[in-house]
Amino acid sequence: MKKIAIYPGSFDPMTNGHLDMIKRGLRMFDELIVLIAYNPHKSFLFSVDERIDLVKRVINGLDGVTVDSYSGLLVDYAKKAGATALLRGLRAVSDFEYEFQMALINRRLNRDVETVFLMTSVRWFYTSSKLIKEAASLGGSVKGLVPDLVLEKLQEKFNNR
Repeated sequence: MKKIAIYPGSFDPMTNGHLDMIKRGLRMFDELIVLIAYNPHKSFLFSVDERIDLVKRVINGLDGVTVDSYSGLLVDYAKKAGATALLRGLRAVSDFEYEFQMALINRRLNRDVETVFLMTSVRWFYTSSKLIKEAASLGGSVKGLVPDLVLEKLQEKFNNR
């Protein structure tokens, strides 16, 4: 039986930290679904379609990874996809508190889905999509923190504002 995990997030934008988690997740699971959050009540820099396209293009060539989006309960999507694990990255203690609460509610909603936490690689410890967007919007260089394609798209977004 295939071990399928879901790596959920906004990926707005995708970072090299996200890519690192995907590659590490593939060592543990046969299949990894990168699930892009869709929440009509939040504002994002990139649309869902843009985020799907960017992630697909960045992971092109990685076997075992698919990309999708979903706006309902994560555990409902997991059941439909046949996934038994949710992959989450932890950077700091502040991440843990939120992630721990999410893991507990997901466990309550569906006991067949486990949450697997991976510590972020030291290299990407301080990297977050929010900080990258903020730095890029103010003209700071985020080269090396995001895949080159994402860097290009960030520059386009902020140069067009």
